Amino acid sequence: MATVYFDEATRVFTGGHAPAVDHVTLDIPDGEFLVLVGPSGCGKSTTLRMLAGLEPIDAGRILIDGHDQKGVRPRDRDVAMVFQSYALYPNMTAAENMAFALTNAKVATSEVKERVAEAARILELEQFLDRKPGALSGGQRQRVAMGRAIVRNPKVFCMDEPLSNLDAKLRVSTRSQIAGLQRRLGITTVYVTHDQVEAMTMGHRVAVLRDGRLQQVGTPEELYDRPVNTFVASFIGSPAITLVEAQVREGVAEVHGVRIPLDRALAAKAGEKVVVGLRPESWHLVDAGADNGVDLKVELVEALGSESFIYGVPVGAEQEDGVSSQRVTVHSDKRVRPEVGEVVHVVPEPSEAHVFSAETGERLTSA
Repeated sequence: MATVYFDEATRVFTGGHAPAVDHVTLDIPDGEFLVLVGPSGCGKSTTLRMLAGLEPIDAGRILIDGHDQKGVRPRDRDVAMVFQSYALYPNMTAAENMAFALTNAKVATSEVKERVAEAARILELEQFLDRKPGALSGGQRQRVAMGRAIVRNPKVFCMDEPLSNLDAKLRVSTRSQIAGLQRRLGITTVYVTHDQVEAMTMGHRVAVLRDGRLQQVGTPEELYDRPVNTFVASFIGSPAITLVEAQVREGVAEVHGVRIPLDRALAAKAGEKVVVGLRPESWHLVDAGADNGVDLKVELVEALGSESFIYGVPVGAEQEDGVSSQRVTVHSDKRVRPEVGEVVHVVPEPSEAHVFSAETGERLTSA
């Protein structure tokens, strides 16, 4: 187990117009499960590969247990990598794949067998040890790749989208297995994904990257409840937050004709325009004609069994091409299922509104 510290770590690819990883600073304590999340091309996999030694560092430092890793070969970093493709040797059995690194390191045969057996027990792979990858399911191959990392007893796990090749049902069950495994082993883990649901359900903390730059790092709850800018607000949360540019008059922001009062300190910072964000659960279905509400024309209803999400456009904001940037998403009870084309009336919870600068996209606070 180990601490990991990114100190202004930067990576610039040849011919690149901007750094792929741009002065990232991250402090990862011993035993933490940190998730790097962001859209494709944001630099999260490059950041992970820099930690593993598979990409050089052009500026800044990466420290493991306080030791600068500049010039340290990947094999000497005591970092175990789990790849998206699993990278198993097709001509070897599951047991041989798991034992490969130990055998190369000249570990005693008896210890190799003991470590492989223990990893197989933890991952429930005992009955598959004699099978080659071609005879294993995707989930089983993923667990073999995990086992290959576990047997090394590394200081740090690096996992690069290990679930992306699995079907939806298996991803849900496997991510809980990985999170539980990390808790039992207590090994510092850096996990990369583009799936914010994975990030929110697995990580102790989540780091959001955009264009190589760290946007925010915090617990899943902190990112959801207090996003630092509109990018984090829109990226974290499923379904996505409703973001609307609003005029501010006399300390009140108007969203689709609905009044959102701002406290005095916030209103003083707001200027004439702000961006107001309201999550699906911050809108409530009410009877038509209720004060401070808006009429929505229903475009889609997602009935998920235990709950429903209603997607609609404010009446009058529809566009002829059927595309509107003013779509509102409302969380509702599973029993409420309006028809597409029906008009429903919704009101927001003003105290739950997120307010951002219209110019910079940064969160505005009263403090």
